[in-house]
Amino acid sequence: MPAARPARISNQRDGAEDAAAGTTVDHLTETYRAHYRSLLGLAALLLDDTASCEDVVQEAFIRVHSARKRVRDPEKTLAYLRQTVVNLSRSALRRRILGLKLLSKPMPDMASAEEGAYDQLERDSLIKAMKGLQRRQREVLVLRYFADMTEAQVAETLGISLGSVKAYGSRGIAALRVAMEAPA
Repeated sequence: MPAARPARISNQRDGAEDAAAGTTVDHLTETYRAHYRSLLGLAALLLDDTASCEDVVQEAFIRVHSARKRVRDPEKTLAYLRQTVVNLSRSALRRRILGLKLLSKPMPDMASAEEGAYDQLERDSLIKAMKGLQRRQREVLVLRYFADMTEAQVAETLGISLGSVKAYGSRGIAALRVAMEAPA
């Protein structure tokens, strides 16, 4: 059964009044009844699951209903609906692809409680061993390995020679090895 054309506003003193009216709710309701299935078919060609298709078509009608005053020519309502269905389908696909990309990234391995406890013990041991170093050895090791500076940058920062940085670093690492291997 073909959809009946909506009656145009009978008071047409000038075309501006009719154009300002936009698409009426009645016309949109008739368009919904007449073209819902075809719009659902359009969404089905763009998407792959029925639930998403129905959501897209419903959202398209809601959006066109909200903007019906901007659809000045009621003859173009279906075209607006079709374009809205296409745009919403694209958005749904983008969200789905983004979701798949995020899900495809492997989750980082979570440390067990035991591993966390061992890590904490090692950190505590390292901090204790670092406190036992000479001041210059500690400064060189912190700047070199924790601040990730080059030997030249460490030398410049501390105002000592490059050879001194190497010597303090070497002696500091040796002292840390001994301190970390000693029983607590």
